[in-house]
Amino acid sequence: MALSWKLVIDSTNAPVLADFWAAALEYEVEDPSPLIEQLLAAGHLGEEAVVDHNGRKTFRGYAAIRHPEDPFDEVSGIGRGRRVLFQDVPEPKSGKNRLHIDVHSGPEGRDALVARLEGLGATRVREVDQGPAGHWWVMRDPEGNEFCAV
Repeated sequence: MALSWKLVIDSTNAPVLADFWAAALEYEVEDPSPLIEQLLAAGHLGEEAVVDHNGRKTFRGYAAIRHPEDPFDEVSGIGRGRRVLFQDVPEPKSGKNRLHIDVHSGPEGRDALVARLEGLGATRVREVDQGPAGHWWVMRDPEGNEFCAV
């Protein structure tokens, strides 16, 4: 039986990075506010563990996104399918990512995808030309994580 998984990305501002990637991938930002309200009301969670972001309560230092068509838990908002979790860490990014996301363009084409991603806060690093295999842009998200726009 295949195992469930999620991609975890270290960050310095998890909610902001989740917003970027949700817009970039057309995913949904998970909303854990109903669960947080329950935990606060029951005294299982202190206010110091919670922040408000875009009018929602979220766990301090964490934010996640999920594919809009995948199942999710109604109470916690946690996705049960394709999911990316962002977690704040104290140390800054120090080198090239060994794992990255490739964002594939849809019918709009690669150039329109790159322009949309730049509008969301991404930056172009370099264009890669692999001849018959095609070409793509290496880009960086707002925190400097590399990804490819194909």
